[in-house]
Amino acid sequence: MAVEKKPVKQPVEKTVVKVSSGESTTMKTKDERRGAAKGKRIAAVVFWLLAIVCEVLAIMVLSGYMYVSNPLLWLCIFIVADLALVITGSQFWKRANDVDPVSKQNKVKFFLWNQMGLIVSVIAFFPLVILLLRDKDLDPKTKKIVSIVAIAALVLASAFSIDYNPVSQEEYEEAQQEYEGQTIYWTRYGKSYHTTLDCPSLSRSSTVYEGTIEDAFEANRNDPCDFCVAQ
Repeated sequence: MAVEKKPVKQPVEKTVVKVSSGESTTMKTKDERRGAAKGKRIAAVVFWLLAIVCEVLAIMVLSGYMYVSNPLLWLCIFIVADLALVITGSQFWKRANDVDPVSKQNKVKFFLWNQMGLIVSVIAFFPLVILLLRDKDLDPKTKKIVSIVAIAALVLASAFSIDYNPVSQEEYEEAQQEYEGQTIYWTRYGKSYHTTLDCPSLSRSSTVYEGTIEDAFEANRNDPCDFCVAQ
C-alpha cells in the first residue's frame, strides 16, 4: 500500500529592504532626536489648527451666522475635512514621538503627551456634537444625518489618534545602547523588531526591512520580539 507523502513546505522567499541611510552609525543625541521630530510636530499642530477651523465653520453654519444654501452638504463637508485633518495631524504627532519620545518619569505628562491626538479629537468634535444634539431649530432630517456623521467622525478620529503602544525616552535610549551598530529587522505590518533575519516569526514574511534600532523605532516597531530579542 503506497503511503502518500506530504508536500514539503518551502520557506517563504524574502526580499530584504534596507531603509537606513548609512550616513552614521553613531547614536543620535537627545537634541538630534528633538530636531528630527520638530518638523513633524509643527506639521501636526498646523493640521490640528486647520481642523479646529473646520469645526468653527461648521458651528457658524449650524448657528446661522454663516449662510449657505445647503447646510446639510456644507456641514458634512466641514466635518469630513475636520476628520481628515485631525487624523493626519495625529499621525505626524505619533511619528514625532517615535523619533523623540517623552520620559515616563512623570506619568501624567507621559499620558497627555502621547495621547495628544485623542485630546484634539475630542476638542475638534465634541462641542459640535453637543450643539447638534441641543439644536431645536435645525431641520429634523438634517439634524439626524449630521449628528450621525459627527458622532461617527468623533469615534473614527479618536480610534486613529490614540497611541496604543507609546514608547518612553528610557526604553528608546536603552534599546539604542543595547543594539548600537547592529542590524535590526521588521516587517510591513508587525509591531516587533528583530535582531536576526532567521527569526521564526519572520518565516512567513516575504518582505523584511532592515536598518538601525533608531530606524525601527521611527517606523513604530518598538516592541522587542519574544523569540530572537529575548534570547
